[in-house]
Amino acid sequence: MDRSVIISDSLRSTARLCLRVLIIVATAFVGSIILREFWQGILPVILAIIVCTVLYGPTDWLRRHRVPGALAALLTLLAFFLLIGGVFVFIAPDIVRQSGVLYLQAFDGIQRLRLWLEQPPLNIGSTELDVVINEAATWLQEQAGAIAGGILTGVSTVTSIAVTLGVVLVLTFFFLKDGHRFLPWVRGVAGQRQGWHATELLTRSWRTLSGFIRAQALVSLVDAIFIGLGLVIIGVPMALALAVITFLAGFIPIVGAFTAGALAVLIALVSLGVPQAVATLVVVVAVQQLEGNILSPILQSRAMNLHPVIILVSVTIGGSLFGIVGAFLAVPAAAMFAVLFRYLQDVTMLRSGERELADVSFVTPEGSAVGRLSVESGMALRAKYHSTDDVTPR
Repeated sequence: MDRSVIISDSLRSTARLCLRVLIIVATAFVGSIILREFWQGILPVILAIIVCTVLYGPTDWLRRHRVPGALAALLTLLAFFLLIGGVFVFIAPDIVRQSGVLYLQAFDGIQRLRLWLEQPPLNIGSTELDVVINEAATWLQEQAGAIAGGILTGVSTVTSIAVTLGVVLVLTFFFLKDGHRFLPWVRGVAGQRQGWHATELLTRSWRTLSGFIRAQALVSLVDAIFIGLGLVIIGVPMALALAVITFLAGFIPIVGAFTAGALAVLIALVSLGVPQAVATLVVVVAVQQLEGNILSPILQSRAMNLHPVIILVSVTIGGSLFGIVGAFLAVPAAAMFAVLFRYLQDVTMLRSGERELADVSFVTPEGSAVGRLSVESGMALRAKYHSTDDVTPR
């Protein structure tokens, strides 16, 4: 055979591969543009689905015990809000009791800081301190317009957040009420074969997302327990309240942990002094480093079957593209892509004969049916087109 024929065939194969890659990249690019344009509408749906992964279990239990779907969803939401409200009611008296004391301690701490600055080795005179304070006040006055604009922006942001949370609440109710009808509806719309694929794929995705939420809750609980114990040992006021805040803030990537830790250090500083504040900072940083670099990647990788490196890279990319929300949603999004890839890999390997039906763990009867059909179609395909592995060298 002429060498040019081999080269031409190789170039055609390379061109086809490049064209496919180009189409995939272009589709992903267009999808990202559409996602950005409709993000305000898509975000409440995503958040409602995440909340449903936590609340669907109790709702399903009530429904199995002959409670109507709407009432089961309503009771679950009420119980959820009662639980959250009960936690805040439990810690509120401690906060109210300590707030007045903390105010006096903060004022005293400022006075001690001023005296410390006036003593060796700094030896800053009171006149110089007054000049610094006056300059700071003047700067604040000059920035009054910017501050007012920031307040208006903040009010607008708070309003937007309130609207989003309201939409999430309504969507969560309807998802809990009618969520069990979704997969049958998909099978009816997509047809039998494609409906089976969708049922298996969506069920795998749901279980993976539920595992992510459980892992994140466990990580936040570990943070709250160890930081809370450290605060109790150091003697920081409102240790229980700070532990609860740490747990809740753990669901907000980056900013949540930083804010909760900074609040604990600030309270330790104004109530106990610099040494205790430094000790609190050490405890917070140590626990957060342990959680962020070891515990969280390991637990999330087990829950979602993702390598820790993929989790860290996903959080970085998601945070750079969509900020805090992107960092929070990056890991479950990566897990969804991984679920899709593994499912396609399972079906492909069944068709190619590289795997037996017993080697694939399907989670639904529809998935098992897809597996049997994949094996049968693969056998017919291999009978028509002999694979290179079946060719005996001469």
